[in-house]
Amino acid sequence: MLNTKSFLTVDFGAGSLKLAEFEINEAGGLRLENFAIQSLGLEGSQEEKREKIVLQTLQQVIAEKGIKAKNVNVCAPGFHVFSKFVKLPPVDAAKVEQIIQYEAQQNVPFPLSEVVWDYQILGSAASGELEVLLVAIKSDIVEGLFRITEQSKLKLQLCDASPAALCNAFKYNYGDLEDCTMLLDIGAKTSNLLFFEKGKVFSRSINLGANAITQDFANEAKLKFDDAEKIKIAEGFVSLGGAYEEPDNPYQAAISKIARQFMTKLHIQVNQTLQFYRGQQGGSAPQRLFLSGGASIMPYTAQFFAEKLNVPVEYFNPLRNVQIDPSVNLEELAQVAHSLGEVVGLGLRNLANCPVEMNLMPDSTLRWQAFDQKKPYFIATLFSLVLVAAAVGFLFQKLAVTKENNIQDLQPRMADLNDRAARFKNAFKTFQDVQKDSEQITSWMEQRYYWGDVLTELRRVMIQSEDDIRKKLSAQKPGVEAGIWIEQLTALANAGASAGAADVNPANPNTANAAYGRPARVQAAADSTSNTNTITLVCRAVDLTKASGDASANNETAFDVENQLKASPMFDPKTTQLNGQITPDDSNGTFTFGVTVTLQNPFKH
Repeated sequence: MLNTKSFLTVDFGAGSLKLAEFEINEAGGLRLENFAIQSLGLEGSQEEKREKIVLQTLQQVIAEKGIKAKNVNVCAPGFHVFSKFVKLPPVDAAKVEQIIQYEAQQNVPFPLSEVVWDYQILGSAASGELEVLLVAIKSDIVEGLFRITEQSKLKLQLCDASPAALCNAFKYNYGDLEDCTMLLDIGAKTSNLLFFEKGKVFSRSINLGANAITQDFANEAKLKFDDAEKIKIAEGFVSLGGAYEEPDNPYQAAISKIARQFMTKLHIQVNQTLQFYRGQQGGSAPQRLFLSGGASIMPYTAQFFAEKLNVPVEYFNPLRNVQIDPSVNLEELAQVAHSLGEVVGLGLRNLANCPVEMNLMPDSTLRWQAFDQKKPYFIATLFSLVLVAAAVGFLFQKLAVTKENNIQDLQPRMADLNDRAARFKNAFKTFQDVQKDSEQITSWMEQRYYWGDVLTELRRVMIQSEDDIRKKLSAQKPGVEAGIWIEQLTALANAGASAGAADVNPANPNTANAAYGRPARVQAAADSTSNTNTITLVCRAVDLTKASGDASANNETAFDVENQLKASPMFDPKTTQLNGQITPDDSNGTFTFGVTVTLQNPFKH
């Protein structure tokens, strides 16, 4: 992104020179201050005469419009630029540039030493392949553009390519369009076809331009090229085809047929590109077509492509989101707005980071620019060196004395500060040690009664489950009494086999008959540093199947215990569950079942 207040953008087309002067407005957007489009005639497409006529036209436009801006971004003509989309295999980022260099050598039709080339990675396909736009132009063409701008007293900032500038202008003005959209820019010597779809971009340069219409008409009517061009612009239109009455004007009749033949050839190329885009690039069917370029306003051009492509056709407005200065003639601007896509795209390079950013400036031009910008500094530097040499000796001595005095003044203060820093460091270390010890003691105090809380909660759960079962079964058979107690409790540690377990011994008379959840004695863990997270319970309960006459009474007892444990805030409901089978003991009228309980807060011991 380049930043400047007022600047020019120039599109050096094959048939015309388009110029715009922009400023960055208060909102950070573009404001169009001035514009001009000037025909270059047939000489604009002839290499031996092109640079001279372009220079004359540019100087003439600058003088007539009274343009004061000096910085300029330019767009090279499409017939001078080679562009191609290539797909690269998914590789490491470090190898991307190396592969693109290889692709450039294979695809650019000139030795790389004779061209300026650049690339832009536009995204990646579903297969992971990188989609890359590769653009190249011969170095002497850009150097010619540099000479033109320099002789016009302008400072060339960057050289862009027509497809890239059009892409940036379209995305800036129509970024809200998500479905597939085509943009056809019909130039004097070449045309550009671009596809936009959900952030995806594809373009192709077509070697057909409207100068062919003018040249064929000039040959048929025996006219000079410039005269034929004027008649084409004033009277020409695209024949509608089929049975229709020819115009009485023989020039109109000739131009309409020639224009339709040209548009038919162009449509064939557009259709081929469309098939390639859908088949090879994975694109969708286009939903609309935008037309731009000078030749696109020939009457019935939009109707021709609407009929051939069967999609809505409208004209591209590159100034849709651009502020227009009140001094600009809106009537004149409306007539040529569709042709200003490249100059708007060039202007956006000074405004924001654009989707496609390229700079086709050769090293020789960049070096000359750098040197030219630095010349005033070289002269000033030489003069400054003379002054510095005279003052260094005097200043050095004064500074040395001042420095020595300051050091002596600071030494006592530094010694005092160093002593304070050492004492603070020792005190802070002592504070951290005490804080650590206090945190450990606090943790021990908090967990001192943890097992007591756990066993109390288990007792509460057993009592609650007895009440639930008693109430439920009393509706069926009054007087039924439930009894549930913990026969065995095993606390499992997380630290592995060496951590051991806390176990309630069922043979101990103090614990085996701990009815109603009275706490049993817990054996200490083997490893005092382990964490107890899981408790396995073996519960025994009174067999109520016969007393209640309900065959599912024992199952309901076990499930109620499980639900009460899950509802407790001390246990994890996700991992607390019944385990094993419900085992009846007919010898004493009871049954046993197992429950695995996970503590919300592991117990450290």
